[in-house]
Amino acid sequence: MRTDQQRRPAGLDEQPRTRWVDQAAFALRRPDLRLGTRSHRVDSGADATGDRIAVQHRVRTRTAEYSLLLNAPEHVGRRTVGDALRDAVAELRAVDLTYGPSRPDSLVSRLRRGEISPESYPPLADLVDRCAAMRAATDGWFDAWAVPGGFDPGGLLNGWAVERAAARLRAAGITDYAVLSGADLTVRGHAAHGGPWRVAVHHPTDGRRAPLVLEMTAGAVGTSGVSGRQGHVVDPHTGEPAQQLVAATVVGPDLTVADAYATALYAAGPTGLAWFRDGSGYQALFAHRRR
Repeated sequence: MRTDQQRRPAGLDEQPRTRWVDQAAFALRRPDLRLGTRSHRVDSGADATGDRIAVQHRVRTRTAEYSLLLNAPEHVGRRTVGDALRDAVAELRAVDLTYGPSRPDSLVSRLRRGEISPESYPPLADLVDRCAAMRAATDGWFDAWAVPGGFDPGGLLNGWAVERAAARLRAAGITDYAVLSGADLTVRGHAAHGGPWRVAVHHPTDGRRAPLVLEMTAGAVGTSGVSGRQGHVVDPHTGEPAQQLVAATVVGPDLTVADAYATALYAAGPTGLAWFRDGSGYQALFAHRRR
């Protein structure tokens, strides 16, 4: 089974972006990344080939922890790779400082107080537009305006931050990378060993189950519910904490969208599975009912 096989721009890797790997193959090849545990994990068993520069870096902001894995041909140079990494980390910190709804002086907080309009800052306008688009795509189950205090993009803000950091990497010429936060990730290109990124997505509540293994050259995995927090997602139609699912995981091309879909699916429960039947490029991997 394959997902996200839309045509890619000329010059990019043309192999399928995401494919399932059978468990026998997984047993013989260690994954590069693991998702679905209480925190993401980067396995160190896959070394870079001799002609690659490979870098791993972890950064914590006030609200999240991120891991960045970059690799590039030697001719790109360590200075270029280092500069790209610093630029991506700066973007993650900037999103936390500038758009975090819990910060009184953030643009989101100022927007909620009516001090500015979305058009005042292009990235803020993009964030608001993304939230509006996902409200429409999920029949209102993702609704950044149906929360106490007004507009709160928290259901997709983490994915948006990761995708903005990834865009910084691409702008610097880095085409092979993974950026993770919690049980969310976006990847592009190949891992340091030269093959597709091998991602083990663990069952969110049953550690005894074998993980679902993906090989990815471009795409994202967004998850809601594995943090262990209760009541962190609200049913936008009732204002009450969502109770139907314990976790929801969605795979697709863009982490901002996958993150929002996972949040909405967590809120809607099995009803939300209908969103993934129209060839949108996104698919639910896990949607587990609460016992």
